Amino acid sequence: MAQGSGESWKTTLTWAFRSQRVVTPEGLREATILVKGDRIIEVAEWDDVPASAHLRDYGDHVLLPGLVDTHVHINEPGRTHWEGFKTATQAAAAGGVTTLVDMPLNCEPETISVAALEAKRAAASGREVGLGGEPGSGANKAWVDWMSWGGVVGNGGVGGNEAEIPWLIEAGVPGFKCFLVHSGIDGFAWVDEAQLRKTLAMLRASGLPLLAHAELAGPIDRATLQINSSGAADWRRYSTYLASRPDEAEIEAIELLIALAEVFDARLHIVHLTTAKALPAIQKARAAGLKITIETCPQYLWFAAEEIPDGATEFKCAPPIRDGANREALWQALRDGVIDMIATDHSPCPPEMKSGDTRRFDQAWGGIASLGLALPVVWTGLQQRGGGLELLSKWMAEEPARLAGLTGRKGALAPGYDADIIVLDTDAEWTVTEEDLRFRHKLSPYLGVTLRGKVVETYLRGECIYRGGGQGAVFGPKARGQEMRRIR
Repeated sequence: MAQGSGESWKTTLTWAFRSQRVVTPEGLREATILVKGDRIIEVAEWDDVPASAHLRDYGDHVLLPGLVDTHVHINEPGRTHWEGFKTATQAAAAGGVTTLVDMPLNCEPETISVAALEAKRAAASGREVGLGGEPGSGANKAWVDWMSWGGVVGNGGVGGNEAEIPWLIEAGVPGFKCFLVHSGIDGFAWVDEAQLRKTLAMLRASGLPLLAHAELAGPIDRATLQINSSGAADWRRYSTYLASRPDEAEIEAIELLIALAEVFDARLHIVHLTTAKALPAIQKARAAGLKITIETCPQYLWFAAEEIPDGATEFKCAPPIRDGANREALWQALRDGVIDMIATDHSPCPPEMKSGDTRRFDQAWGGIASLGLALPVVWTGLQQRGGGLELLSKWMAEEPARLAGLTGRKGALAPGYDADIIVLDTDAEWTVTEEDLRFRHKLSPYLGVTLRGKVVETYLRGECIYRGGGQGAVFGPKARGQEMRRIR
């Protein structure tokens, strides 16, 4: 890397982050990360510390790039009683996530127009206008960097938004999200094949990805009708809910998307894959050179259907958590590179929306709150299966950054990148309690789970935004998160 005249650049260094275990693009090694301002200048040898630098020596703790979570429901503006920028981004910081990409539904208005995107930007910055017309505080609410996907909606009662897509592209969204089945939000209607074709034709020239919730309504409706027609349906049982969202709903949706990807030569991303039965079709499509990427989520890698108690609606998500054999097949697909990345699909709600006293899976909100827990969940599972830290970085930083158009700024400890750095104690063993949950509502299926790996510190663009440890968690003095724009 060219440093200009001589090595005078070293006289203005701010920090040197050193560890015996640093996850670099070239692998795990002893190294010193040299930081000037908010960027990484060099990943140097362990003992190459300029005299001018302030040294932070982390010993055997691991240094990782800040994680990028491309599937989060922040719910602001409009549903801050569900979540919000402050609580979501603080939960992210505590879990080593330094960049979030917000999904376009669950907020009000949904992010399906430039006006709605501007409302989200105003909410994050504290400039939003309240319901009574009062101005916002003007105080930044984002503790980590963030982006927002645009939404593509169909005509299921609210009309499509095809006319807004070019304007959202110009406004800087990194891609678009759609549903092939009811989203749970009436204002975010599902799209059919004709609307998918229109959207992909519009996105092809931009190079932006279309993210798809890949389930079709037909198999779900047929399965649900059969369950309810039996006369003995017990919707408190997890097995009943699982039977209502069969593998075929995912498989048929993915087959449709693969066929369209071939026709339009457009980028497609399948969010939260659960069924391993779709993997052969995905492998074949990837081998044919189609531009398809795949994510799965921590809940599908940790839990198994046969272990979920009846009435435990905190486990409800869509698509559903499947059995243990399916879980192991997803892990193998990650190792084989068929699945590219891991994102949380953090989808919180007020506790009463999880069905209250009835504990019926058909009546509960479908979403799992997990923001801030993904790193130890995945690391614990990876250790149990003999995987290394390089995979953790690839699945949760490098590949998500690529999807969001942030390669070169986020997702790696490399020269020119933002100095987003996690300090991870890989050996710390702990049990999840409500005190560990930084998101708004302290409801999660991970409560009581024992994990390995604890974030010691999180740095965003060179400044510490979170510090854990035995004396309790401490956040930075102010929110420093910024909206990121894709790198064109």
